[in-house]
Amino acid sequence: MTTPPTPTKTPQPPARLTRWVRWPLLALAWLLGLAAAGVAAAALAVALGLAVAYPNLPDISELADYRPKLPLRVYSTEGALLGEFGEERRNLTPIEDIPPVMTNAVLAIEDARFFQHGGVDYKGVLRAALANLGRVKSQGASTITMQVARNVYLSSEKTFTRKIYEILLTFKLEHLLSKNQILEIYMNQIYLGNRAYGFAAAAETYFGKPLKSISIAEAAMLAGLPKAPSAYNPISNPKRARMRQLYIIERMQENGFISAQDALEAKAEPIRLRSPSDNTRIHAEYVAEMARQLIFAQYGNEAYTRGLNVYTTLNAGEQETAYLALRKGIMDYERRQHYRGPERFVNLPASDAEAEDAIDDALAGHADNGDVLAAVVLEASARKIVAARADGEKLEITGEGLKPAQSGLSDKAPPNIRLRRGAVIRVVQTPKKTWEITQLPEVEGAFVAVDPRSGAIRALVGGFDFDKNKFNHVTQAWRQPGSAFKPFIYSAALEKGFTPATVINDAPLFFSAGVTGGQPWEPKNYDGKYDGPMTMRAGLARSKNLVSIRVLQAVGPKAAQQWVARFGFDADKHPAYLPMALGAGSVTPMQMVAAYSVFANGGYRINPYLITRVTDHKGRILSNVQPPATADHPRAIDARNAFVMDSLLQEVTRSGTAARAQAALKRPDLYGKTGTTNDAVDAWFAGFQPTVAAVSWIGYDTPRNLGSRETGGGLSLPIWISFMEKALKGVPVAEPTVPAGLTNVSGEWYYDEYVRTGGVSSVGLEAGMPSAGESPPATAPTTPPPAEERNRILDLFRN
Repeated sequence: MTTPPTPTKTPQPPARLTRWVRWPLLALAWLLGLAAAGVAAAALAVALGLAVAYPNLPDISELADYRPKLPLRVYSTEGALLGEFGEERRNLTPIEDIPPVMTNAVLAIEDARFFQHGGVDYKGVLRAALANLGRVKSQGASTITMQVARNVYLSSEKTFTRKIYEILLTFKLEHLLSKNQILEIYMNQIYLGNRAYGFAAAAETYFGKPLKSISIAEAAMLAGLPKAPSAYNPISNPKRARMRQLYIIERMQENGFISAQDALEAKAEPIRLRSPSDNTRIHAEYVAEMARQLIFAQYGNEAYTRGLNVYTTLNAGEQETAYLALRKGIMDYERRQHYRGPERFVNLPASDAEAEDAIDDALAGHADNGDVLAAVVLEASARKIVAARADGEKLEITGEGLKPAQSGLSDKAPPNIRLRRGAVIRVVQTPKKTWEITQLPEVEGAFVAVDPRSGAIRALVGGFDFDKNKFNHVTQAWRQPGSAFKPFIYSAALEKGFTPATVINDAPLFFSAGVTGGQPWEPKNYDGKYDGPMTMRAGLARSKNLVSIRVLQAVGPKAAQQWVARFGFDADKHPAYLPMALGAGSVTPMQMVAAYSVFANGGYRINPYLITRVTDHKGRILSNVQPPATADHPRAIDARNAFVMDSLLQEVTRSGTAARAQAALKRPDLYGKTGTTNDAVDAWFAGFQPTVAAVSWIGYDTPRNLGSRETGGGLSLPIWISFMEKALKGVPVAEPTVPAGLTNVSGEWYYDEYVRTGGVSSVGLEAGMPSAGESPPATAPTTPPPAEERNRILDLFRN
């Protein structure tokens, strides 16, 4: 019989040890009890909160048809963006058009389990809690759906109530919308800094490229912005943005969105940001503002939120050509002006580091103006200037580059003019890639081009710089047209029996105070010379003032005033007095281009227009402009009047004051007239080819003399030529069609009814001269002499 084993006595712990264990266990049990009670209380509070909050949730059904605030955008006829207006810069992009690389970058950093959870990622919540309790880098637990709920409907305050609303809205969103719909809203709604809302707008803002073209590295940079747009802004905080970008690339690799090789290449890729000085955009600020005003007048404040797309008649290439041509013309004029001195003087410390800070501060208030750059002088002598740019680049200016500011390098230069260390100056780069000192111009200018057949505006530049001066000189500047107005007086004369062969005396005229009713008036030619009798053709080509006055005397100022109104001019701005012959009235450049279009299109009056169509953000047409055909416009003058005037204006560009036009462009179908007002206050050139009419103007906003040697032919014509080189490239030479009612005699055109009589043969060749305002007698109409005989007669008069 087996003896049962003797039970082993379990050793008892010492009483003191038992006490050490008992009390902690009791304490733990007590704490667990409190925790359980807390959880129960919290659960009850949440339940009560949900019960109270749910009925007060906003209606989110409208998100099924997501319509965010979209800016007003203005485009050229080819679709190039010209301007954007609205508080929120956003390009609404459907989810299917957002590249996977962008959505993958966002999911990797914001919500990797987005397509697995139901709105609240419980695993993510637990992971974030453990990470935060473990005192490692704090992690958030907000899903993309929760962020949509918060960004669209809630404030950013961190309160218990707001969190309850956020969770409830999250569940509602997940129930109402698909995952792709939620993701699409997020990708378009989120704020990403620099007024950019959504990733499509951010790609344009930071990289200057469409979203579809971004790389992995660029997508990772953008994906870092939602957390803190200012802290991770690649422009203002490049280092922090770079650190977050690298982290996101790693997250993309960890989640299987990219390979290890892709990650290495993305980390090594240099990021090229779009700097504020990038000139990739089309400079059409004045046009965009015109379009904005027109659309606002129709749609009110909704214009800035409905996502309207406004398509204009503007040709993007021609617009940029016009912008550059006008700026070059103004800067060429500025180069001939007296140097007005540096814009500011700053004290530069001897220390390079401190000097750099001082330069940055100084240039912060003197931004670059296109290609006219700001710099601070480091060294200055009569032979060389060294200047620093804001980016640290040092420029050396020598030789010809110093000439525009020579007066500032003289030892005798006054303190406010003298170039010295610390002077804030302007520089431009020459075609030879050297640097030249310049200054921001005080003079202004304008340029406008239209299609004379329809009135469509092809290019418009309202001034040197929109940011500096928003006054649109094309539409708002009322200026004297000077000699550019003479063709309209000559057009009136054709209806009074004048012909291009009519001989008019270029001789002095004097009008006493008794005649003028004010000051005596003795008009003169620009050059102060008088060349005696000449044909009307020669008088216009050489812009003879005395010839024009005699023509107006014969027509009659009142009749001429009524006639010019046919071209769209305001009659009351052209008083019926003889100075009207010299362009003493008031016009705008827009009026001038419309008026010259009458000559260009065969006599029809067109109204320049800018907008062709307006669409909503989905491309649906809201309004569409179909301009009438040329022949459907109202007729201003007879076709034969326009044809004869074209012949006269062609002579101006062939042998007259604008002869350099045909010399430069090497084509005969160019027509136009220079204009220089009294005391050279305004300089014009107005001209056309049958497919495009254009006007350029230069002058000071507060009218003053441009210079004794400045003329429309020297200032404004080169701008016109530069534009026409682009606009007429590939355009065949236009062959004019002779309208009915005209006959050519000895190379000159006559109205049929004047072929036998010769019309008005001559003016101002009589012994007695008429009084001011009285029509001078014309010699008896005769059969027009052959060209050789007419020239012999003129030679006799000259001698």
